[in-house]
Amino acid sequence: MSDPRTVLDRLTVLEKAALLSGENVWETRAVPRLGVPSVYLADGPHGVRKQVGASDHLGLHGSEPSTCFPTAATVANSWDPALAERVGRALGVEAAALGVDVLLGPGLNIKRSPLCGRAFEYFSEDPLLSGRLAAAYVRGIQEAGVLACPKHLAANSQELRRMASDSVVDERTLRELYLTAFEITVREGRPGAIMSSYNRVNGTYAHQNAHLLTELLREEWGFDGLVVSDWGGADDSVAAVRAGGTLEMPAPGLHVVRRLVAAVADGELDEADLDARAAEVLAVALRERAPRPVVDHDAHHALAREVAARSAVLLRNEDDLLPLAAGTRVAVVGDFARTPRYQGAGSSQVNPTRLETVLDVVDASGLVMTGYAAGFRRDGTPDDALVREAVEVARGADVVLVHLGLAESAESEGADRAHLRLADAQVRVLRAVAAVNPRVVVVLAAGGVVETPWVEDCRALVHAYLGGQAGASGVLDVLTGCVEPAGRLAESSPVRLEDTPTAATFPGTGRTVEYREGPFVGYRYYETAGVPVAFCFGHGLTYTSFAYADLTVGDREVTFTLTNTGERHGAEVAQVYVGRRGDGVLRPARVLAGWARVELAPGERRTVTVPVDPTALRHHDVVTGTWQVETATYDVLVGASVRDVRLTGALDVAGTVEPDRAACDALPSYRVGHVGSVPDAEFEALLGRPVPRAAAGPLLDVNDTLGQMGSARSPLARLVHRALVAVRRRADRRGTPDLNVLFIYHMPFRALAKMTNGVVSAEVVDALLTAVNGRTLVGLGRTVRAVVATRLADRRTRHALRAGR
Repeated sequence: MSDPRTVLDRLTVLEKAALLSGENVWETRAVPRLGVPSVYLADGPHGVRKQVGASDHLGLHGSEPSTCFPTAATVANSWDPALAERVGRALGVEAAALGVDVLLGPGLNIKRSPLCGRAFEYFSEDPLLSGRLAAAYVRGIQEAGVLACPKHLAANSQELRRMASDSVVDERTLRELYLTAFEITVREGRPGAIMSSYNRVNGTYAHQNAHLLTELLREEWGFDGLVVSDWGGADDSVAAVRAGGTLEMPAPGLHVVRRLVAAVADGELDEADLDARAAEVLAVALRERAPRPVVDHDAHHALAREVAARSAVLLRNEDDLLPLAAGTRVAVVGDFARTPRYQGAGSSQVNPTRLETVLDVVDASGLVMTGYAAGFRRDGTPDDALVREAVEVARGADVVLVHLGLAESAESEGADRAHLRLADAQVRVLRAVAAVNPRVVVVLAAGGVVETPWVEDCRALVHAYLGGQAGASGVLDVLTGCVEPAGRLAESSPVRLEDTPTAATFPGTGRTVEYREGPFVGYRYYETAGVPVAFCFGHGLTYTSFAYADLTVGDREVTFTLTNTGERHGAEVAQVYVGRRGDGVLRPARVLAGWARVELAPGERRTVTVPVDPTALRHHDVVTGTWQVETATYDVLVGASVRDVRLTGALDVAGTVEPDRAACDALPSYRVGHVGSVPDAEFEALLGRPVPRAAAGPLLDVNDTLGQMGSARSPLARLVHRALVAVRRRADRRGTPDLNVLFIYHMPFRALAKMTNGVVSAEVVDALLTAVNGRTLVGLGRTVRAVVATRLADRRTRHALRAGR
């Protein structure tokens, strides 16, 4: 292939600018005269989604079949980077076989709230766990010659108004919680690409945020690849190129190209910055591509089954009801046994190579199914007849397997969850069945946690999360003991939504989203504030038992012995947490510092050493802009979860700074973790600046969403809004989210100039807003003229590109 630097020297300014935005939804622009091919990008957090036929961003059109692996939220429960790397390797092979150059994933945003509608795509509430697993995915994907593109950098924590909101977060929390996972991924995985997020971060859109993309990503972490905008997520193309944003997707049109050329000519943009970004695209486009591999779909299906089994979490097992012996007579209840929830909705949606259901595979598990009843309607509508049928099926069975979960409409890209409850109809059938046969095993299918006030109505509870195309066999493997349960929760399961630190503020509904809770997210909050949870971070039961002993705390490492004291082979995830003694800078009470996944035979004993990860001890000094470690004694806690502590010790750390005993004097609520309702003065003290206020004006502007047209001055705009609302409500009644409508509803007007393949330019958007804001006829006239002018200018630009000018 040609040398990228040689090709760059031969490109015109126009051609360089053209490389920095998509030709269509999934491909970059080629430069045929110099032999530069296009680069193909495809979605791929848990399966390759290469679309066929007409393309759309959210996956409503068909895609090539590919293995649907368990989602990231599921795999995270394995706490197994080696397993994650195997999944990444399979994803890379399938992507290479389909001619994909860049696979858009994995997703590793921190789970700020369990209500995030896209949480099924993300690993954990903890940055160390998220970062190590994401780095493993990246290594596996790139082994096949395909570039991984971890996403979404950064502080992209909600779906509501995700394209138009500003994440207001203090620098310490940003660096220590929301960026640490990305830092680990970049340093340990060396991804070839990174995707920026839709939102602003402290006032600046992520794709043009120099602090994120240049100062941290490139200069501090050593990233040297291309930064891809989320689809329609770019704002100012010139500012993006200057800040380190490489590629604007999907296909904003040639007006963006002309804007870059003009900026170079006017001195607004240094051509060296344009060259740097173009070189990043050329490095991908001109790299050597290996022959397309042959995919062993049977082997990948078997891997998907293994991952589903090793990631399922046994939350409850009263009287050792599980595992079920061969020949156990089981009644199967629940619509999810017939129509599984195995992945989330949105741009990650995969067309599986095959799909198992529990009803299809239960006979092969060694269990004897005595009957099946749906038990409830998927949409939650009460149905007495279905409940009665379930009760009759449950009678006389040895055990009842009740399959419950969240409907498709509850978890989707584009919309956040409204609550954490299961549908009342599901709880009703569970309690009715338990009343006639208390030997109930509940199998949950959901991409996140749910409230469990009904937990006493079952003897055993397995959270299978979203198990992919082989999830049915995987969970049956666990229920029957063919695979020992080894999953541990990668997120905390609260008793009630009201117990979460962001209950009063998530999702943010205005232009700003205030991260008032600071670093107290997930277990970091529950452990600091002493809030009870239903199931804590790191929790998961096994069919055996483990004893911890002989703790030795060395210099940045912890050693102990682990013994399998039960009668079955099993895997333990031994976890190490640290917490500083005494006063100093603001810190959670406990922070995950490392873990080891250890498999032991009955009676086997092993010495385990776990390094204390430096990220668990450091803090970011906002005054000097450097990482520091306090000289202090840190408690070391070793156990089976954040609350199941078996061994304790102390680590004396000679740090880089002495503890600042007065650091929390202005932060009394934060000091004790009481962050549910932080006063303005305290939040401003944490931020180090006044809280920004983004009051809406009387007229809609480019950063307002199409969903705000309900209050527009134009009757025509209000009519369009009513039509969007009607379509959305019809989809809600069907129980299947209309993803394109959700995307459009929450899309800011400026994104029209990024998502219409050049039909709409920035000038067209301005003209449309004139109409929306009440000058309807004037605005429509300007719109027509702007569209025509854009088409004529595009024709001239295409001619210049073909001529190499």
